[in-house]
Amino acid sequence: MKRLFKTVTTLSFLAAVGLAAAPAPADAAEVKTIKAGIGLNDQSPQYKGLLKFKELVEARSNGRIKVDLFASAQLGDDTKMMTSLRAGTLEMTCPSTAPIAGLDKKWMLFDLPFLFPNEEVADKILDGPLGKRYLDSLPAHGIIGMAFWENGFRQLTNSVREIKSPADLKGLKIRTMENPVHLDTFRTLGANPTPMPFSEIFSALQQKTIDGQENPSTTNFLQKYYEIQKFNTLSNHFYSPFVFMYSKKLFDTLSKEDQEIILKAAQEAGAYQRKINRDTMGEAVAGMEKGGTTVTRLTPEQHKAFVEATKDIAPKFESVIGADNLKEIKAEIAKYVK
Repeated sequence: MKRLFKTVTTLSFLAAVGLAAAPAPADAAEVKTIKAGIGLNDQSPQYKGLLKFKELVEARSNGRIKVDLFASAQLGDDTKMMTSLRAGTLEMTCPSTAPIAGLDKKWMLFDLPFLFPNEEVADKILDGPLGKRYLDSLPAHGIIGMAFWENGFRQLTNSVREIKSPADLKGLKIRTMENPVHLDTFRTLGANPTPMPFSEIFSALQQKTIDGQENPSTTNFLQKYYEIQKFNTLSNHFYSPFVFMYSKKLFDTLSKEDQEIILKAAQEAGAYQRKINRDTMGEAVAGMEKGGTTVTRLTPEQHKAFVEATKDIAPKFESVIGADNLKEIKAEIAKYVK
């Protein structure tokens, strides 16, 4: 009894002088944690863009929102993460446009070969009315499309021979994404396209299950394909955007203020990510060469041969992409190409 009285007296004294632990306010804001997953590793420009996004969101929310990042397909490949967004079990991911075609075939538009002549024209189109209309079509599929980021122009690597013409691709097993336009393009070029998840590419190349693959130069270098690929052709055959997306089911639970913070951060971080991506492309190509890969830079005539060989791909997919969509993007591109 004396010990209990002594304890109560001590606590009363501490409270009186302001040293006792005070209970947390009942209305203390709860920290919201959101997860973002990507397929590329934590050295990629895409991941660095996510770091910028994290910085902006956490600062502007005064710590009310915490962003956890997961690289290297820790949460699954692009298709699996998109499924998680639609189910409301993952907040964010940033895939290429190719897997989006599985939800809506008109997205095949951005996977047409040799569509954009350069990054500047791609920016004009993707940041303009056409790009916005495509982003605005995603909520119908349970996804909020916030901004276009950049994967970049895709380049060929292989372990068999130097590629200078479409004929050089004949019979080669080339890993592609599981996208009808990509598959048909490589079949047209004479290759044997073999779709598989991004995370399986290195081991498949190493085991000679496939002869080659195609990805932007930053990815080719950071994934260390120079260790197992003898040849790299800078073909620019597809321009591949990233789409920064959020689960609609989870986005709808946020306050208007938090929605605005996330949307603006996605757009600002996207501009930052594009710049980093472009600044490092030359370094990546040099890194491939230093690693022992022969880099082939196509002449204008050689490049034209690839364009000519794939000219019938767009008309073939016109019925699923939409004739109006195809006509519009060609007209928009023509505004910026002199």
